[in-house]
Amino acid sequence: MESSADKLRGLRITSLDEDDDDTVIPHQPLPGPAAAAADYEDDDEDEEEEAEVTLGVLKKPKRPGLLLRHLFPSKAGGIPAWLDPVNLPSGKSSCCGFCGEPMQFVLQIYAPIEDNAAAFHRTLFVFMCPSMACLLRDQHEQWNHRHGNPCRSIKVFRCQLPRTNAFYSTEPPKHDCSDKPLCPGAPVCHWCGTWKGDKICSSCKKTRYCSEKHQALHWRTGHKNDCLQLISSSDPSKSVLPAIGKVPASTSWPEFEIEIDFEGTFDSDSCDENNSKSLVMHRHGKPDAMTQSWMDQFEADADNKRWASFQERVSRAPNQVLRYCREPNAKPLWALSSGCPSNADIPSCSSCKGPLCYEFQIMPQLLYYFGVGNQPDSLDWATIAVYTCEGSCDQNVSYKEEFAWVQLYPTTTTKR
Repeated sequence: MESSADKLRGLRITSLDEDDDDTVIPHQPLPGPAAAAADYEDDDEDEEEEAEVTLGVLKKPKRPGLLLRHLFPSKAGGIPAWLDPVNLPSGKSSCCGFCGEPMQFVLQIYAPIEDNAAAFHRTLFVFMCPSMACLLRDQHEQWNHRHGNPCRSIKVFRCQLPRTNAFYSTEPPKHDCSDKPLCPGAPVCHWCGTWKGDKICSSCKKTRYCSEKHQALHWRTGHKNDCLQLISSSDPSKSVLPAIGKVPASTSWPEFEIEIDFEGTFDSDSCDENNSKSLVMHRHGKPDAMTQSWMDQFEADADNKRWASFQERVSRAPNQVLRYCREPNAKPLWALSSGCPSNADIPSCSSCKGPLCYEFQIMPQLLYYFGVGNQPDSLDWATIAVYTCEGSCDQNVSYKEEFAWVQLYPTTTTKR
């Protein structure tokens, strides 16, 4: 018999309406503490002041070319728009710590810091191994970070640049198709389009790969024939290599633009009064006696109460895939009481050894947009909280690794 925890875990939204508006809006950086305070007033002075949260929702880009690196996008899926296009993470940094395979791009957010000249441009990148087996092993490692550098199946990189740099103009993008980067980026893998292509095909000497696995996959799916054409052709215009931003791999998740809005702009009064049951009510109307019974039982312990609170908050904007807030008093919206880290569980910055602070979290609704199924071995999570260097340190490394804490559903960890 299916447990109550299994039933509530299945109450994930599965369909959302798309916005057909064709207006192209320039990318907006996520707001820092000053911007959030200036844009929001709390009408209820009696309530405890809470940090204002910025929500990220996904939209298909209005036209090709809107998510290129020199436009400083926030995006999910597809391939990353590297901020520093030359000094990319490489070696073990790009691979899952368990299976050793190159990780897959999840999302990036453009989040500059106004009062930090070294972070005039600042983007955070999230990568993940698509194997749920690796994520389950990752759960053990994230609790053991004090015992040295743990293996991880999810990694976060921070890259930042001053206003004057070698890659971009000091002037903001015009968004009129005239914007161009100042220099080309490093050659990337022709299979995944993500990681640096430091391995070259020994035959044609033109295609590049990040790993032997991607080279083998590309060979079996077409490069065997293309390679002969490249060897025999001396005309560059007849090249069969993919264009920039186009790769043959079908393994990347669908590409979306991340649009931002303040959580306070959503009308919480539009939700049901008993919002702990709002997602059930919305899809099925009034719950029957059996549903009501197991819902009442589910609300009996700390995990279930936290889950109900999580669902109520998310129901205000059910299509959110990202929650961002870098305010000093910001905290993640945990889905469960179990599996939450204490302050001691959050490590120091791996670069400067200073403290980390919470910055954003990734919501499980992203899995719907990525087309991830509900099979036993499918990737799944309750939420992913990302902690970054409080001082956003500027060390001599282009991509500094930050820390992610993954919270899984209890049924996920017990069933596998």
